Amino acid sequence: MISARRSSRGPLARHGRQRTSHPIRPVLTFLGAALAVVAVSTVSLAAYATWDVTRSVTTVSLLSDLPAEGSDGAAPAPPPSIDAIDGGVNMVLVGSDTRTNQGDAYGEDEGGALNDVTMLIHIAQDHSSATVVSFPRDLMVELPDCPDGGEYTAPINVALSLGGLPCVVLTVESLTGLSIPFAAMIEFNGVIEMSNALGGVPVCVAEEIDDPYTGVFLTPGTWDLKGADALGFLRTRHGVGDGSDIGRISSQQVFLSSMIRTIKSGSTLTDATKLYGLAKAAASNMTLSDRLASPDTMVSIALALKDMDLSKVSFVAYPNSYADWVPEGKVAPDEDSAAILFAALAADQPITLTQTGGLASTTDPNAPVSTSPPATDPQAPAAPTDPSVPVDPASPPAPPAPGELDASGAVVLPDDVKGQTAADYTCSIGNE
Repeated sequence: MISARRSSRGPLARHGRQRTSHPIRPVLTFLGAALAVVAVSTVSLAAYATWDVTRSVTTVSLLSDLPAEGSDGAAPAPPPSIDAIDGGVNMVLVGSDTRTNQGDAYGEDEGGALNDVTMLIHIAQDHSSATVVSFPRDLMVELPDCPDGGEYTAPINVALSLGGLPCVVLTVESLTGLSIPFAAMIEFNGVIEMSNALGGVPVCVAEEIDDPYTGVFLTPGTWDLKGADALGFLRTRHGVGDGSDIGRISSQQVFLSSMIRTIKSGSTLTDATKLYGLAKAAASNMTLSDRLASPDTMVSIALALKDMDLSKVSFVAYPNSYADWVPEGKVAPDEDSAAILFAALAADQPITLTQTGGLASTTDPNAPVSTSPPATDPQAPAAPTDPSVPVDPASPPAPPAPGELDASGAVVLPDDVKGQTAADYTCSIGNE
């Protein structure tokens, strides 16, 4: 039985040994700095807030932002409004494990940095849906020719060390076939400060989480996590699921979906002070691509997400499997399932999962229950059928196959694409 929320209890972190090679999992929600900036840009202190926030931003040019070889050297034209981007907008979010200028709490600064969190966000052109794809840090991929390395197969999380944020974006573009004009990167302290600015995120724990590597100890129940506790929960791998990075992704989706619900259901969107704090926390601890750093761009992205139906915000993990050709502990891309996922995003189509949850998450038994039947849209397109296949009127129609459309017009994903929507109440599962 899940116990009541434990917001009155003391710190949950039981600080054990810190292993410096243990990867970080600081996760920025798909709203990022954009959500905060949009609100402070629409209240009475807009002028000062926008100036004060944007002056703290560190920027970097993506490879697509640089003048083409043989050109006159002029910078490319600024991107159009996201409403005008054909096929929706794509953005990469990166969580870096760097210890540089992050204090002593995260282990020794060994130099270099890995992109141990890599997420792709697709926002539909009509702003009706959004999809967040998490790439396992141990996913073996063909790395592109980045500044500090040639083309070869390696875990995706080395891309940051080979060429910074631009190399991560180029790697994701190569893997997905999508064009990605926007990117952002966040570090340890940014996760702590942003969770503090939100006032905490309620997280359900179904089974005890005990991870001496990150110092996280959580008993079953619902915990309000912020600061170092939120960071520790997002970092823990040994404490959840099967102890793998794949399990950690599904546990992080528990946090992310709750965070989105917290932002949309609470006073965040109408509290100028809270929004300003969130914007400052993000801007002071993030690196943004040149085009994303524009206040106008951040505002337009936030406006696209602000009123989106929670059930239309999907979090999925890049499909993967263990294979003979990858080193022990690494995973191989499931290219067939991935092709269905990214074909849907390239066509700007919504997606639907065959089931909710993953290796380290399960449905919350105390989730709110809707008292009204689900609404149906009489205008929704019917799932396509094969006219050559006879239909038995006495039998119900077969469910759509992966890659086909369901009754709502969403692309059905294969069952090895795991995840949930922001409307799904889930709990993290400890590693027994």
